[in-house]
Amino acid sequence: MKHDRVDVIVVGGGHAGTEAAAAAARMGAETLLITLRLSDLGVMSCNPAIGGLGKGHLVREIDALDGIMGRIADKAGIQFRLLNRRKGPAVQGPRAQADRALYRSAMRTEIESTPHLTVLEAEVADLSVKGDRVTGVQLADGSIIPAGAVILTSGTFLRGVIHIGDRQIAGGRMGDRPSVRLAERIESLGLPLGRLKTGTPPRIDGKTIDWARLEKQPGDEDPVMFSFFSKAPEARQISCGITETNEKTHEIIRENLDQSAMYGGHIEGVGPRYCPSIEDKVVRFADKSSHQIFLEPESLSDDLIYPNGISTSLPEEAQQAYVRSIRGLEHADIVQPGYAIEYDYVDPRALDSRLHLRSMQGLFLAGQINGTTGYEEAAAQGLVSGANAAAEVLGKDALIFSRTTSYIGVMVDDLTTKGVSEPYRMFTSRAEFRLSLRADNADSRLTPFGLDHGLVQAERRLMFETKAEALEAAKSKLVGARLLPRDLEAAGLKAPKDGQPRSAYHVLSDRDVDWSLISKLVPELETVLPDIAAQLEREALYASYVERQKRDVAALAKDEGYRIPDDFDYDALSGLSNEITLKLKTVRPETLAQAGRIEGVTPAALTLILAALKRQAMSRAV
Repeated sequence: MKHDRVDVIVVGGGHAGTEAAAAAARMGAETLLITLRLSDLGVMSCNPAIGGLGKGHLVREIDALDGIMGRIADKAGIQFRLLNRRKGPAVQGPRAQADRALYRSAMRTEIESTPHLTVLEAEVADLSVKGDRVTGVQLADGSIIPAGAVILTSGTFLRGVIHIGDRQIAGGRMGDRPSVRLAERIESLGLPLGRLKTGTPPRIDGKTIDWARLEKQPGDEDPVMFSFFSKAPEARQISCGITETNEKTHEIIRENLDQSAMYGGHIEGVGPRYCPSIEDKVVRFADKSSHQIFLEPESLSDDLIYPNGISTSLPEEAQQAYVRSIRGLEHADIVQPGYAIEYDYVDPRALDSRLHLRSMQGLFLAGQINGTTGYEEAAAQGLVSGANAAAEVLGKDALIFSRTTSYIGVMVDDLTTKGVSEPYRMFTSRAEFRLSLRADNADSRLTPFGLDHGLVQAERRLMFETKAEALEAAKSKLVGARLLPRDLEAAGLKAPKDGQPRSAYHVLSDRDVDWSLISKLVPELETVLPDIAAQLEREALYASYVERQKRDVAALAKDEGYRIPDDFDYDALSGLSNEITLKLKTVRPETLAQAGRIEGVTPAALTLILAALKRQAMSRAV
């Protein structure tokens, strides 16, 4: 069967694939998304939740760039919570418990209604390659679809193996066969492959849980949404249940450790350190007598419960035994056993900052194939790869995300510079400039960038510009309003005795001062909308810290300005050690700043590289 050429082909319809396809289509590229089943678009293979600490920042950034994950999560959210609410705004993370069915339905509607985007149900078995360029894909039926660029978002499907005790099942997730031929093709390209694992807990029939014995965890009364478009939840809101393991649970697990796929020696892949299995928890934290479990409903339309905190690769009988040892679950029935899944990934140091393979033109990778874990990390990579694949085909400028302005930039830089030794997960602690990379200001940071590159559409442009004007007008009033010490004392605040007036913006930076107090002191601020007031509160709070950070950002931006050609000859630099030369040749940093973040690369080595770059620039200028 003959197919017409398209601009961009996206292989895989998970969180990376749907975001990649939507981004490429928004850029104006004729895009084809190929998935095994239409019903699997946006499927939540593991935890039915979006966001969290660091992850919620990524979703906000995706939304600021007109991406789709935030809007879909808001449509499907059945419980919203802002994590770290008692801590500073920079480390707060929005999170939503999602209805699997609603999420999948909303995602399919979104994808099928996106202009320039077509969906094809088929299996991609191979890549079409000509020289050092990918020219399309070959389907399982032998037909070839030519394309300007291909994005692989294969998730856990590359030679995926499911482990339940000593039983192995070939699969990319429960019920789906793995991608073996595609994995073999990737291996034949000489790409650096590794093996990782992740896991999932048993699913429980909610009708068999004694909910009366459990602590309830309701959502927030004032839910924080992901999308800047969203105002309130659309779905009915629910509470989750909380229980915990106990000594009997741990005893059952210890007695069956030799039958665990992980502890029985059946798994060679490394799992995520920050999301350990229940076996890991019992072994590594032997002094703890209990571990908390959150019982999270998977949908409003069925009784399936996701017990967050007890992922496992134990045999089914052991799973049933330890589950029934837990308070409230004494009569619980397991609908689907928990399992570990092992799969191939490509060392992300083989990619540049566009998530494009250095060794193969026209081929991009996004999601768990790059060694990451989580829906949010996958979607953010999908957006980067989709936008850049479209930019390459359409002859537009590449979209390079800086770690000074986005968590997306932090993640891409971490992956392509440092690689991974375990599945990569985003945390706020990974960002040096997290005080200015807050979830609330993601649109201020990234929407203009998206507009400049044609990634943001007219409706968001209008919303963003309206909000930006409101922020500027309110901030101007804050800065312009002068408050004397006697004004502050009259409001019950401590005031300096120097008699000097201070701007209302400066006064708002005090932790003991909120908007309601400032608006009483400056009545013209009473009409400012709540979301604008909240953002200005945060900006004022961090203003002095951000000002100090700006110097560090400027220094990093200067080094990012020194671009290193991909064919730069490190062997020709006398003075570099063999070890540093090998690291630089392996990573192939794109900028001097990126070179400086490679472990073991010294300031002296950076000085040698910079001098060589300046000599090259001078010789070109002559």
